[in-house]
Amino acid sequence: MKHIVLTTILLAAPLFSAFGQEMDEKGAQKSNAKAASVSQELHNEIARMDSVLFEAFNTQNLDKLKTLFTDDLEFYHDTGGLALYSQTIKDFTKMFEQNLRIRRELVKGSLEIYPIKNYGAIETGQHRFCHLENGKDECGTFKFVHVWQKKGGEWKISRVISYNH
Repeated sequence: MKHIVLTTILLAAPLFSAFGQEMDEKGAQKSNAKAASVSQELHNEIARMDSVLFEAFNTQNLDKLKTLFTDDLEFYHDTGGLALYSQTIKDFTKMFEQNLRIRRELVKGSLEIYPIKNYGAIETGQHRFCHLENGKDECGTFKFVHVWQKKGGEWKISRVISYNH
């Protein structure tokens, strides 16, 4: 009996998934072009903000960096622990004062963007950081998650998870 019920559910599932989806005049399922364009628009916005963020980081523009995080920022680092906004800004200041020529590059093809309804977006990816150590470049590739909040038309990061160090 369980086998018959399970088989019926598995066979009927594709039929139920078609309900509620728009069909064209020939009965074919319409592609959701609006959703696709919104996703591409969101992807482009967040990719642009990622570039703005790391242009500020790479040029050590602390004033610009400060504007790209929410006041209630939580920055989680797998080896460094949790840092709030003020500590994160202090950490950037200290890092920049060391003149390590640290820079960040996004790993091509790693960026993924997901919407958060009524809030903003999740950005995930991998990035490569390089800095000068003993006269030569030391580099590492790490994973990250940024939670972007859109408020008053402005994008800011409210949460960072940096891991795989």
